[in-house]
Formats: sequence, C-alpha cells, structure tokens
Amino acid sequence: MYQLFCDSNCELWHTKVKDFGLNVIRMPYLLDDKEYFYDMGENTDLKAFFDRMRAGSMPKTQALNEYDYTQYFEPVLARGEDIYYITFSHQMSGTFNSMKAAIAALKEKYPEREIRYKDTKMISMGSGFVVYYGAQKYKEGASMDELDTYLDELISQTAMYFVVDDLTYLYRGGRISGTSKVIGNMLGIKPVLSYSEDGKIVNIDKIKGKKRALSKLLDFMKEQGCELDKYKVYVMDADCREETEVFAGQIKNAFGDIDIEMQTIGPVIGSHCGPGTVGLIFHRCKK
Repeated sequence: MYQLFCDSNCELWHTKVKDFGLNVIRMPYLLDDKEYFYDMGENTDLKAFFDRMRAGSMPKTQALNEYDYTQYFEPVLARGEDIYYITFSHQMSGTFNSMKAAIAALKEKYPEREIRYKDTKMISMGSGFVVYYGAQKYKEGASMDELDTYLDELISQTAMYFVVDDLTYLYRGGRISGTSKVIGNMLGIKPVLSYSEDGKIVNIDKIKGKKRALSKLLDFMKEQGCELDKYKVYVMDADCREETEVFAGQIKNAFGDIDIEMQTIGPVIGSHCGPGTVGLIFHRCKK
C-alpha cells in the first residue's frame, strides 16, 4: 500500500484534495515579513493577497529544507506504507535538492519502503491537472507502476498557457530586463508563456493587448485540444475573475458544453506572476 502526495504548488482546490484523501506538502511564502503556508484556498483570502501586491507589497517564496520533507514523509514510512509524490516542475525551485536529500536519508532508515516521485514539468493547475487525474487512478487502485505509465502519458498531453498582465513581476523574478519591463508595460505588451518539455517557463509570443493575447490562448486550444469532452478545462485568474468569465464564455462558444472550472491562482504562484494573470490548461493531442 502507498500514500499519494502532492504539493500546494499544484493548486488543486482544497475540496478536491480532501475528496481524494491526498497528502499535501504546503509550500511557504512571505507577505509583509510574515510566513504562511498555502492551504489550497481553504482559509486564504486570495483577493486580499493580490490587493496587497497592487498596493506595493512584494511577497517572496521560499524552499523547504530536508527536515521539512522528512517531517512529511517519515510518519508514512514508519507505519509501513510507501510514498508516491506528484511534484511541480523541478526546474522551478531548489526545494527538490532538499527533497532528494531527505529521501536518500529515509531510504537508509527504511530500506524496505519505496518512495517515488513524478515531475509534472509544470506548476499551478498544469501540475494540478495531472494530480487530479492521477488521484482518480490512485483511488481506482492503480499500482505505482501503473500510475507511472499513466502519468508519463498524461504529462505529455497536458497543455498550459498563461498571459501575464504586468511585466513588473517577471522583472522582479529576473525573467526579463528592466528595459523590457518599462517598454512592454508602456506599449501594453502581454507575453504568452508556457512550459518546455524539461519544465522551464518559455515565452511563446508577445502580443499587444490582453484581449488579443487571450484570443491567442483560445487559438492554441483550437489547434491542440483533444478529447475535451473527457477532460476538464481549467481557467485560472490572479484576481481578475470578470475577465476570465468572459474568456470562459468564449471557450464555451467555441467548444460547446465542456467542463470548465475557474479558479484563482494561489499566493506562491501569484508572487511570481502578479495580479491580472490568466492561465488556460487543457488536454491536448499527442505530439
């Protein structure tokens, strides 16, 4: 028997986490010099968080250490169960060096136990999409090997695109230059971003105007979407729900009666993308 883990950077909503009985590793962030651990939206005032960012607060994210991971994993191993952890992209954080160190030490202490992890190569609900359907297989009784095979295919067929509204936050994270930030914001340039096969953020396009940028996301879904009647479509927003409701309506008009879920981006991811960011996650055809 094994326990299924995810982390709060997958952003799967707390009600679904409870339905699946998932173990959640909560990722930390600092806001106004106070430390928090994201609770998947259960008690976090997400609007207040983004309001603080708009008012000038600069939240920061932190990596967990080896001790933190040991505290999550060891109780499960000690009671004779194995662990399977579906992670966000390892390219996005140094936290996984600590995770690997903790696993190496725990394997020495519990040599009969197995600890596996699967890198989704994405973050936010791109990772959450994989966790959601992986958790379904888990509840159906899939073995670790069966889950490995299923997730490898699903990760390759999960598309995630997002549009950042204000380039200031990409600049703070060191992803663009100060000149690009100033000129881009002045001209209303909206970068369209996605993830590479190895889990790095990549710039797909730069489009003038938010509406045109969101239209580009819809075009990607028209070109790549596959079995959309069998899988959920997620529309994410960083406190810009009115805008994403219009966008979701456009998706409905294009694809008919599909299952669209709308969700607000959490504070860890929001610290890097900033208010006004919109994301789209869907199942795509095999490359």
